Amino acid sequence: MSGVPASRTGRPPAPRAPRRPAATRLPRQNGVLGFYDRARRSWDRPLTAYYLIFGGSLLITVLGLVMVYSASQITALQMSLPGSYFFRKQLLAAVIGAGLLFAASRMPVKLHRALAYPILAGAVFLMALVQIPGIGVSVNGNQNWIAVGGSFQIQPSEFGKLALVLWGADLLARKQDKRLLTQWKHMLVPLVPAAFMLLGLIMIGGDMGTAIILTAILFGLLWLAGAPTRLFAGVLSVAAVLGLILIKTSPNRMARLQCLGATEPQSGPVDCWQAVHGIYALASGGIFGSGLGASVEKWGQLPEAHTDFIFAVTGEELGLAGTLSVLALFAALGYAGIRVAGRTEDPFVRYAAGGVTTWITAQAVINIGAVLGLLPIAGVPLPLFSYGGSALLPTMFAIGLLIAFARDEPAARAALAMRQPRFGRKRGAGGTGSKRSPRRWNTMRRRASAARSSGER
Repeated sequence: MSGVPASRTGRPPAPRAPRRPAATRLPRQNGVLGFYDRARRSWDRPLTAYYLIFGGSLLITVLGLVMVYSASQITALQMSLPGSYFFRKQLLAAVIGAGLLFAASRMPVKLHRALAYPILAGAVFLMALVQIPGIGVSVNGNQNWIAVGGSFQIQPSEFGKLALVLWGADLLARKQDKRLLTQWKHMLVPLVPAAFMLLGLIMIGGDMGTAIILTAILFGLLWLAGAPTRLFAGVLSVAAVLGLILIKTSPNRMARLQCLGATEPQSGPVDCWQAVHGIYALASGGIFGSGLGASVEKWGQLPEAHTDFIFAVTGEELGLAGTLSVLALFAALGYAGIRVAGRTEDPFVRYAAGGVTTWITAQAVINIGAVLGLLPIAGVPLPLFSYGGSALLPTMFAIGLLIAFARDEPAARAALAMRQPRFGRKRGAGGTGSKRSPRRWNTMRRRASAARSSGER
C-alpha cells in the first residue's frame, strides 16, 4: 500500500478529523477604551436602576445609623440619657422603615394610586391637628410636632411630602389619560391650590424648610407635566414673592440669610455660631478625617450635630473621602430615579418617580448647601442619614416606590425572572395529574443505577 503507513494490527489507520480553522481574534481595545466600553455596557443593563436605588439607599441608611450613633452620644449624655439613646430610636425607625420599604416595593401600581387619597387626607388631618393647643408641640420655635406618648413625637409635615407626590402623580396621570393637560387650568387646578393648602398649614407652624421642599416637589411635578415656560415662570414668581415676604417679616430668617459666607461666630449683631462651627468641623477633617467617634465639634460646640448638621460631623470624622462618598451615593440615587422616570411609559410612574427624586435630591442639596455655607440654614434633615424617625419613615416608603417602579420595567422583569433559582420553581402547572419532568440529580451513583437493566446485579 503505497503512501499509507500500516498500523500494528494490520488495519488501515482511522482518518483524522480536519483541524478547525483558527478563530479570528478581534483587536484588543486600549485599556481606557476597553474599561469605558465595559462600564457603558454595565451601566445600560436593565437592572442598573434597581441595584442603584436599593444599594444606594441601603448604604446611606447604614452609614447614617453609624454617624447618628457617633454624633449623638455627647448630646444624650448631656441630657442625662444613655449614650445610645438616639441611636436606638433611629434603629427602631429604620427597622419599621425597612418594613414599609419592602411593602411599597411589592405593591402593584394600582395600589399605590389607591393609597394617594387616604395618605393625603391623613396628612392634612394631622397637620391641622398640630395647630390645636395642647396637641401640637413646639420644637426649636416651630410648632409642627405631635406627641404620641413617652419620648416619641411625629412631624406630620414630613408625611405631607409623600402625600403630595402620590396624589399629584395620580391627578396628573388621570388628566393626561383624558388629554386635559394641554389646558393650563387643568394643569394648575386642583394641584396648585392643594399644594398651597399644605404650604399654609406648614407655614402656620413656622417651618419654612419643609415648605421649600414641598414647593420643589410642586415645581418638579409641573415640569414633568410639560408646563409652558410662562406658566412655570408665573408660579415660580408667586412663590418667590411669598418667600421673600416670609423672610423679611421674620428676624430669625433674616439672621440666617446674613450668615451666608460668615467666618466668625459673631458676625456683627448676628449670631452665626452654628454655621461657622459647621465649617470648622469640615475644615478640621482633612482628607481622611480624625477617625470615627473622634469629633471635637460634637462636644457641645456644634448645635444639632446629629440632625441638621450631621454632614459636618461626617466630614470631621471621615474627612473629604467620607463626604464625597455620601455625595456619590446621593448622586447615584438621583440618577437612578431620573432613569426610572425617563424610561417608563406609565404616566403615574413617571410623575411619582420624578416627584420622589425631586424631593430627595432637593432636600439633600438644601441640607448639604447649608452645612457648606452656600445656602441659608433651613432646618431640614439629610434624607435617610440624619436622626429623625418622622423623616425616615416616609422617605423609606418613597424609596420602596422607586424600587417597585424599577422592577416593573419590562426588561427588568425579564432579567429578574431569568435569575430565579431552578429548584424554587414549580414543576408543572396542571395540578396533581399533570406530567412533571423528573428532577435531575448530578451524582454518579444515581446515574449509574439509572443506566443498569432491571436484572443486572
